[in-house]
Amino acid sequence: QVQLVESGGGLVQAGGSLRLSCAASGDTFSNYNMGWFRQAPGKEREFVAVVNRSGTGTSYADSVKGRLAISRDNAKNMVYLQMNSLKAEDTAIYYCAADRGFPDINPKRYAYWGQGTQVTVSS
Repeated sequence: QVQLVESGGGLVQAGGSLRLSCAASGDTFSNYNMGWFRQAPGKEREFVAVVNRSGTGTSYADSVKGRLAISRDNAKNMVYLQMNSLKAEDTAIYYCAADRGFPDINPKRYAYWGQGTQVTVSS
């Protein structure tokens, strides 16, 4: 099993930046593909970005391409989400998730989740 704790959320103006972090503990971190997902009020949880075990492959939702970047540091058991040019529609709770299967955009494929961190973008 792996335990995940997100941090770095907050209130930012539109056009600003935030960097989310997710600290993993427990099992060997490099065994897991890592994803970021988000959930806005009244909406379903949606895929944001995923990075493979080695950090050499990434995939993004169309709505965040060119603005958000996922990365990981296996030596530190950390995964990050750099968020630039933020928009009001990026407001949501952001979750990191881990799974040993294939990198996937479907949240139902992920076995382990953090508690989430709130990101609020004011327009």
